[in-house]
Amino acid sequence: MNENIYLALDFPTWQETKAFIDRNDFHGVPVKVGMELFYREGPHLIDALKQRGHDVLLDLKLHDIPTTVMKAMRNIATLGADMVTVHALGGSDMIQRAKEGLTAGTPAGCETKLIAVTILTSMDEMIVNRELKMNGDLQQNALHFADMAHQNGADGVVCSVYEAGKIKHLCSPSCLTVTPGIRLHHAAAADQKRIATPALARNNGADILVVGRTVTHAGNPITAFENVRKEWAHGIKS
Repeated sequence: MNENIYLALDFPTWQETKAFIDRNDFHGVPVKVGMELFYREGPHLIDALKQRGHDVLLDLKLHDIPTTVMKAMRNIATLGADMVTVHALGGSDMIQRAKEGLTAGTPAGCETKLIAVTILTSMDEMIVNRELKMNGDLQQNALHFADMAHQNGADGVVCSVYEAGKIKHLCSPSCLTVTPGIRLHHAAAADQKRIATPALARNNGADILVVGRTVTHAGNPITAFENVRKEWAHGIKS
């Protein structure tokens, strides 16, 4: 992985995605590919991005019975993404089998890291307690899922900025913390509940930022992305 800031390519088609990358000269920037784009364009999309020099976080959040996830991961591993996600809610056996499939399918000389999603940053404590019926506060639940995922073979977790430092202390300094919900201080929260600035992410010990609408919906995406980089590098708000 070349950089710590991944640009979320939340576009409906490769044509629109490519146009955005080319128009803003985001060539070689690490990117996150989610379900919307992947399900439209399919596996060839990952190859196209890799050929253009992008590191790729493939964010499919797999969550199914362990054998199904293992077989899916064995196929996904052949795509050459740098990271791929599963839902920690799938449990320890599912995470173990996901890692097994990923290891079995990865070509020699390549490495794809397994990242487990803890609790979505679109959820707050009320949703976790009332709708998911999880007892305890949100942060403790996120820490539990992170620890369970780490103990069962995950290389890192997706979490909010607010849990990142505690997860690294609990699990291991080597446990990658991938943090979405990143916004520049003037940007709207949209449907995210637990958002944070790049400066706060740096101060809280996040390893990797995922930035989407704060850049892709900006009037000047190039300037917005550079502001994210500046805050991340120096802890200075733009």
